[in-house]
Amino acid sequence: MNPLKVYNSYSREKEVFTPIIAGHVGMYVCGPTVSGESHLGHARPFITFDVVYRYLLHLGYKVRYVRNITDAGHFEEEGREAEDKISKKAVIEKLEPMELVQKYSNLFHWAMLRFNNLEPSIEPTATGHIVEQITMIEEIIAAGYAYEVNGSVYFDVKKYAEKYPYGKLSGRVIDDLLETTRELENQDEKKNKQDFALWKSASPEHIMRWKSPWGVGFPGWHIECSAMSAKYLGDQFDIHGGGMDLQFPHHESEIAQSMICNHKMPARYWLHNNMITINGKKMGKSYNNVIKLSELFTGSHALLAQAYSPMTVRFFILQTHYRSTLDFSNDALQAAEKGLKRLWDAYKELQHLAFDPLKERDIQTEDLFYAYCREMDESMNDDFNTAKALAHMFSLVNHINSFKSGVLEKKTMSAECFAYVKEQFASYIENVLGLKNEDELELDKLKGVLDLLADIRKESRAKKDYATSDKIRNQLQQLGILMKDEKDGKVSYGFE
Repeated sequence: MNPLKVYNSYSREKEVFTPIIAGHVGMYVCGPTVSGESHLGHARPFITFDVVYRYLLHLGYKVRYVRNITDAGHFEEEGREAEDKISKKAVIEKLEPMELVQKYSNLFHWAMLRFNNLEPSIEPTATGHIVEQITMIEEIIAAGYAYEVNGSVYFDVKKYAEKYPYGKLSGRVIDDLLETTRELENQDEKKNKQDFALWKSASPEHIMRWKSPWGVGFPGWHIECSAMSAKYLGDQFDIHGGGMDLQFPHHESEIAQSMICNHKMPARYWLHNNMITINGKKMGKSYNNVIKLSELFTGSHALLAQAYSPMTVRFFILQTHYRSTLDFSNDALQAAEKGLKRLWDAYKELQHLAFDPLKERDIQTEDLFYAYCREMDESMNDDFNTAKALAHMFSLVNHINSFKSGVLEKKTMSAECFAYVKEQFASYIENVLGLKNEDELELDKLKGVLDLLADIRKESRAKKDYATSDKIRNQLQQLGILMKDEKDGKVSYGFE
């Protein structure tokens, strides 16, 4: 089997993945800015890097996966005013900043749970690491690559670019940045327009504020990730992930900060997922085409023809390679819904198939099954190509269905080959791709409700409250659910 190769955005080449410490992987992924509810576009990076995490575990690596929460200081250097998003949104929603952070952090975690994403190893917050950020800023100033003006601190990009290749990750040319950077508040404080803020002085009305050597203020966006990744993964780690929209200015600035403080690239491999578009346009508030995840799951958005389950959305995202643009449409999601059902139906059929080890097998058929299974691994080793891995899984689905229909006889495969196929299929659908059978999830919920009603009925009868116990039994019967009292005092139920 070929070794794992990843596309490194920094070198713009596929490279064989070799971790710094054999058998161990350190991975940092930029998490959400919890100033609002996550939308469909936000779902892609978190599902993408959940699969990266899962596949690394599948390969046997011990992974420390760090995904931060930005709960302070996210202001962009281009296109928007330099304000703390959390602080601004807290005023609009009339909430305390940390109350707002908790509200949207809870919503984010709720969505990640529904997508069946594994929890990261560590989930640090910007507000919990103010000391580390201040320390890093002091080091950058001491090295001569940052300067303080009126209580704010800026990184000197032009000076940095004299020694280091600023713009290599994003493909931007330093001289062009002078012409493209927009006029923003306090722009005249900077030596150069392309300099970015490490620390911003807080005005008296600013809610979120901390003491620093330069006065009361709040941190910039880029410095938090440099500080937290270094704290939990070291001066250099294996993988840094995020959406391609973060290449500039965020990741470019992270590299610059870390190079000055630690004298080395923070990550060896930079992985970026492409965007989700709607009718060819990037999802964004300016286009009025943002679909929140809660709207997606309930179908309560004007662009949605129906509600789509979290697993349908996950499957829809994984059908396309993470570095390719993915265009949303109702047709595509409905097709994903049908495809996912077909995959699960074949998986359930595979669980019930049994092969007689004494039967004579067909070597050619077995080789075909082994080849499809190997190709699943080869596809994932080729820069986590879930689209190709799924294509090979569906080739297996066709053959599994051929056993069901009788086109292929079970005697064509040995029990040994069947066991391998069954294990590989199960490992991929559940562990690598992280898919769950939503029908079974709904049945589990229903069973929980029925167990509760059975307990209430039993308690009602014990209290001689026959009106309540009969009401539960009769209304369930109208729904096709039979509930009866057993001789041992237990209450059982079944379906008509």
